[in-house]
Amino acid sequence: MTRAIRLAFSPDSDDIFMFLALLEGKIDLEGLTFDSERADTEALNARAAAGELDVVAVSIARWPSIARDYLLLPHGMSVGRGYGPVVVAERARPLESLRGARIGVPGLRTTAYLVLRLLLPEFDPVVVPIAPYARSFEAVRAGEVDAALLIHEGRLTYEREGFARVCDVGEEWASLTGGLPLPLGGNAIRRGLGPELVAKVSRLCRASIAWGLEHRDEAMATLLERDSRADLALDRATLDRYLTMYANRDTLDAPADVRRAIGEMYMRGHAAGLFAAPVTPEFSGDLP
Repeated sequence: MTRAIRLAFSPDSDDIFMFLALLEGKIDLEGLTFDSERADTEALNARAAAGELDVVAVSIARWPSIARDYLLLPHGMSVGRGYGPVVVAERARPLESLRGARIGVPGLRTTAYLVLRLLLPEFDPVVVPIAPYARSFEAVRAGEVDAALLIHEGRLTYEREGFARVCDVGEEWASLTGGLPLPLGGNAIRRGLGPELVAKVSRLCRASIAWGLEHRDEAMATLLERDSRADLALDRATLDRYLTMYANRDTLDAPADVRRAIGEMYMRGHAAGLFAAPVTPEFSGDLP
């Protein structure tokens, strides 16, 4: 009898890229099957609280609140090195000018929101769902918010929508931390699976990412043909740029500086009162 693993991830290109080989039978699943579902980032962050999913893609900022039930996987992270989510507005302006302003955010559990809070402690967050894609831009144009914090592919398309960049959160994070990368999203795995199954699932997730990196053209063709979000209308060049940013060697195995950056984020978040208690990241590979 095969064991079914419950998997949930976002419909964004980097997440689909990571799990494509796993779901398309491109790798040996070692006797496991994977039942998958997709939801936007903040919905996944909310779902993780129930502890019912075996593997769930979450914001790195979300993990401390689900740490009792989940470990972080070292495979599948979206990391920005000197770049990340962007704050945009109808005109260029200093970030400080948005102190006290209404800023559209993709969710209060997202890493982007957490880091923006560290950079700009005083602003009024207005949750603007990231699907449909155009909703954040519409909110700014309608005057519902003064600026918008964009994640995922939206950070590549704001210029064609006629918006100006206020700041790149990843760039500001690097300046704040002496050059550390910005770990944005990752995969969490349920502790209740037990050490042996956790290790197997972790190994398969890594193998799926490795396949994608080794067969990048094939994976991109599949994404463009049938798995890319229709509302984004991504062309090959934009998809290539996006995957270069967020589905790369850092995604295969989280290196030491990425792990250090997660600890730094949790430390700063606690110091700013955004986490109730100090947090130390725990990875599946750290199990005895």
